[in-house]
Formats: sequence, C-alpha cells, structure tokens
Amino acid sequence: MDISGKGVLDALAEFEAHWIGREIDGVAHPPAEVAFFRDLLRGTVEEQRQIDPQIDQALTQGWPLRRIETVLRAILRAGTYELMFRKDVPPRAAISQYVDVAHSFYTGDEPGLVNAVLDRIARKLRGDELTAQKRG
Repeated sequence: MDISGKGVLDALAEFEAHWIGREIDGVAHPPAEVAFFRDLLRGTVEEQRQIDPQIDQALTQGWPLRRIETVLRAILRAGTYELMFRKDVPPRAAISQYVDVAHSFYTGDEPGLVNAVLDRIARKLRGDELTAQKRG
C-alpha cells in the first residue's frame, strides 16, 4: 500500500483475487485464512499511530522507522500489530512467522533485524507470556 498508494479495500481485493492461493512467477502463495488476513491488513493500517512508536522504540537509536525500507517497514508493522492486538497468537509464533516472511524478501541481515525488533516489542508488551512459554 505504501508503494502503490492503494487503500485497504483495494489491497484486500487484489490479494484475495490475484495472490492468495496462487502461483506467480514460480512462487507459490499458499491459501490463507482470509478473515485473519483482512484483520491483519485493516488493523495494521488503523492502528499505525500506536504501532509506529513501538517499533521506533525497539529500533537502534539513529534508525527511526521512517528510514527503514518500505517492505521491511510493512513486515515490522504487521508483526507489531499481531503482538499488540492479536493475543490469540503466541508471541514466539508471531515472531517466527515474520522472520520467515523477511527471509522471503531478503538474504542479508533484515530477518535478524525483524527478529530483534519484534522480540524487544514482545518482551515489553507480552513478556509474561514469553516467560510462560519458556517454562511450558
């Protein structure tokens, strides 16, 4: 949406019609739980004013979110949305999924950055769950 300038409804319609569950340029895009995807996209946009400060605080000083590349910024925002608002998703599972997403786009240090930033946010917002998961 940052790149194309499309709104939430247009982005949802495009992904549902052309990406989810399809193979494009030799890359399989697996089926997705559409309701979860819709909540994730809509929620990330609607809650961006709460999400961005969390990411800024978790980033290394001197690297504010606005300096992060567009796709990486979108991954961090969606992951932070899940950590903040989707309490039904265990924090470690959310972090792992977004690291996997980052690996789909990047071969450098970016997946490590996603892991570090989302881990900091999870420890701040859901540290009790992380501790419980470790014990369990």
